[in-house]
Amino acid sequence: MPKFWYNMVTHQVEEDAMSDWSQLLGPFDTREEAAKALESVRKHNEAWDKDDDD
Repeated sequence: MPKFWYNMVTHQVEEDAMSDWSQLLGPFDTREEAAKALESVRKHNEAWDKDDDD
């Protein structure tokens, strides 16, 4: 089963990590999850920041 990665340089979804690892977020199970990678990171960061404030 292929995995999907979000390339932070090209802003494209890649199947099976074609670029250098330093440019990628993932792996994700679906293309849709990978396409929303930056949104997921932002939400996790906000949650962690809230936990730090508590």
